Amino acid sequence: MLAVTGGKGGTGKTTTALGLARAFGRAGTPAIAVDADWDLPDLGALSGVRRRVTYPDRRDDDSPLAAAVADAGAPAVRVLPAPTDSRDRDLRGSLRAVGASAPQGTRVLVDCPAGAAPDAVAPLRVADGALLVTEPCAAALRDAAKTAAVARRLDTPVVGAVVTRATVVPPGVRDLLGCPIVARVPRASAPQDGNGNASGSDPVLGDGRVVDAYARGADAVAGTSPSETDPTRA
Repeated sequence: MLAVTGGKGGTGKTTTALGLARAFGRAGTPAIAVDADWDLPDLGALSGVRRRVTYPDRRDDDSPLAAAVADAGAPAVRVLPAPTDSRDRDLRGSLRAVGASAPQGTRVLVDCPAGAAPDAVAPLRVADGALLVTEPCAAALRDAAKTAAVARRLDTPVVGAVVTRATVVPPGVRDLLGCPIVARVPRASAPQDGNGNASGSDPVLGDGRVVDAYARGADAVAGTSPSETDPTRA
């Protein structure tokens, strides 16, 4: 389970979680994107499904994954939106159940809330690793560095960072965050993919350059690209 996090809101965490999940799916690896931002859920809408779904009754043995739905944009990908009864559920416990019930070999990517409140930290306590998402601006980089420090205090490895809406990655970002840059994602410029088809309800993930960037990021996260890959320029 990989927590897609970064601290600052609006940097592209939701897009990155879904973009990477779709990249894994297209490469033949089953993937699940999980919305852990229960107060402001966007993952479902971004993927072309509902924002909230009904999770199994907590008295049952079923995992929350029983409520996952097929992603509208890629085969082999499922999406678990936020629960309809989020105020009555435990986020950390739900994520533990998801991790325990995910089929072997499935990539689980968790879209984390912004900020540093307990609900934003909860995924870091459960995940096997953290992937930072930041824009190339001072405020976002500062918050990403703070999130990286929190993850390390919790003994959660920071596997890398994705720099979004970037033509280049500013010098020193790797050293600031203490991890490799696994993807540089450009600003979206077109609402279709390489075949001229819409991708879900989000024009960003319909841009072929963005899709390619997340494909390279998925390869790096999976370890199929050199760990020192640094996609800093277009």
